[in-house]
Amino acid sequence: MLKRIGIVILVTTLLLLMWWFTVLNPGVIALDLAFGDVEPPIAIAFVTTFFLGWAFGMLCTSGYIFKLGNERRRLRRALRNSESEVSSLRNLPLADAD
Repeated sequence: MLKRIGIVILVTTLLLLMWWFTVLNPGVIALDLAFGDVEPPIAIAFVTTFFLGWAFGMLCTSGYIFKLGNERRRLRRALRNSESEVSSLRNLPLADAD
């Protein structure tokens, strides 16, 4: 419950900051892209830039995350095999019990 309230407060704060930034910067910015010229508002340019940066970061780290998941599966399988080996060794009769 407290975590959900914290998330709501964080999202509300971010939305208020975005609104405040938009009000303080009503101008447009000229972007000369390879396929044409675009003049979006400054706020839209910032939001787009942040979103594209986030998406690029997620794309760059996804390979590492998949690699960690595969390693985790391999280690769990090795642990299961080791545990079953230890269990079978415990169940062996002692030859020198005399």
